[in-house]
Parts: sequence; structure tokens; C-alpha cells
Amino acid sequence: MKSRKESAKTTLQERIEIVQYALEHNNDYQAAMKKCGVSYQQVYTWTKKYTALGVKGLRDRRGRHRPVEELTELDRLRLKNKRLRHRNEFLEMENDFAKKLRELKKRNNDFH
Repeated sequence: MKSRKESAKTTLQERIEIVQYALEHNNDYQAAMKKCGVSYQQVYTWTKKYTALGVKGLRDRRGRHRPVEELTELDRLRLKNKRLRHRNEFLEMENDFAKKLRELKKRNNDFH
């Protein structure tokens, strides 16, 4: 396993290997930390999650809910609607910004 900075992201496979290394070495989180270049806390947390939930516990679920494939048709439509509303808000902001910019340029030209 490659050494890495502590803030670097890890793949699921790398987390599995790190946990297995810690478990094979009698829960030596310090050794796993040094060998794999991740924090002690991460090794400890991953090991506890792996022990309790298996590989499923090591999945990175930050900011994610169910995969789109698992959503019902109604939930997919709601998600699409939400994305379109956000896109519409962005485009409206962009349009307002462009109008304001044109107004400021015109005002600047009229001033000089």
C-alpha cells in the first residue's frame, strides 16, 4: 500500500486493506497509520465500523442518500424537479447579474 498524506481520500478497497492490516496486527492502529499514511482516528473508526457492519460500514456516504437506481419513479421525478429548480435559480441569478453589469457599464459611459 502506498503512503499518503493524512488528508488524502481513500477508496473503499484501500480502507478495507487498512482495516485488515490493523486487524491482522492485533488492532495495532498506530502501525496501520504509519504504514498507510492515514490518521490514527481514521484507522480506529474504520476498524470499529468494519467490525460492526462489515464492508458496508466502510462506504463513504457523506452527502449521499440512496443511489438513483434504488429510487422510486416518484422520488426520481422529485429529484429531477429539485435539480431543475436549482438550475433555474442559478440562471435567474446569472441573468440578474448580467442586467446589473449592463446597467453599471451604461451608467459609467454616461458619466464620462
